[in-house]
Amino acid sequence: MLRRTKIVIGIAVAGAAIGFAATGVASAAGPGGDDTPDVPISGSALTRASEAALAETGGGQVVDSEVEGEENGYEVEVNLDDGRQVEVQLDENFAVVGSSADVEDSGEGAG
Repeated sequence: MLRRTKIVIGIAVAGAAIGFAATGVASAAGPGGDDTPDVPISGSALTRASEAALAETGGGQVVDSEVEGEENGYEVEVNLDDGRQVEVQLDENFAVVGSSADVEDSGEGAG
């Protein structure tokens, strides 16, 4: 009976290890399951995307960008002087198709 117990425990441990591994892979894929890496905009496309984003936000500083593979467009993040960050979505012709402001949570008031 000792041998049977060892086998059962071994199977349980192996199952747990597989479960943890699967959870790690799912977490690495990120929310929504998109496992493609972000590709930054480069060259003249970055210049055009930055100009379009800054025109949309009325100024600020471009801090990040990426090519949106699924939508065939671009996303540019702009930090504004008031502390907000705006994500500007552009189509493949650098026309603004949307934007959203993100407010960083300072953690104040949480308790």
